[in-house]
Amino acid sequence: MQSSYFIVGTDTNVGKTYIASALIRHFVRAGYQTVGMKPIASGCNAAPDGELLNDDVLALNAASNVSAPLDLINPYHFAPAIAPHIAAEQAGQHVDCSQIMQACQQLGALADIVVVEGAGGFLVPLNAQHTMADLAVMLNIPIILVVGMRLGCINHALLTVEAIQARGLTLAGWVANQVEPDMPVFAENLASLQQRIAAPCLSVVGWQQEASFSFS
Repeated sequence: MQSSYFIVGTDTNVGKTYIASALIRHFVRAGYQTVGMKPIASGCNAAPDGELLNDDVLALNAASNVSAPLDLINPYHFAPAIAPHIAAEQAGQHVDCSQIMQACQQLGALADIVVVEGAGGFLVPLNAQHTMADLAVMLNIPIILVVGMRLGCINHALLTVEAIQARGLTLAGWVANQVEPDMPVFAENLASLQQRIAAPCLSVVGWQQEASFSFS
């Protein structure tokens, strides 16, 4: 099996890293050489050697069973926990999507499966010209959408699905991730999404529960 998946979310803080890490562990248990990638990470801390490290990147790396250079796993990293294009501007850097594509291809040569985690929502800007959606088009790999189950999730999910489909991308499936322990009418919201999203629901993840995936 040689494949990659792009994990995108309906918003920030919807559990993309949580789901991406669980997906990596799913493929590792299935016997595949699997590596995680976080092309752009903001909100990094300085290691003793001065290198900027991100908790999301560390989580993906811990789940992976492939050893790869950090500059391939996380080509762009910034200290402030702000929008990536603003963080890059403040650092005097330009996020080059072609460099991200090359890093993803190099990871693909090391692993059976590459799980790429986006930053923020699907249309978050990366630079003055490109958004995360543009990067998804350039990578042209199947997308898994993480829906943060909370008030407003139906609108956010359907808008994101529409944006994915409008670009001719493949939505391999979506995950309903309960990000609030006491979300009202959770089952009804889930049913509404299942009725309206044609792609399969790969997992329904309860509050702080481990995700299990069903691929047809």
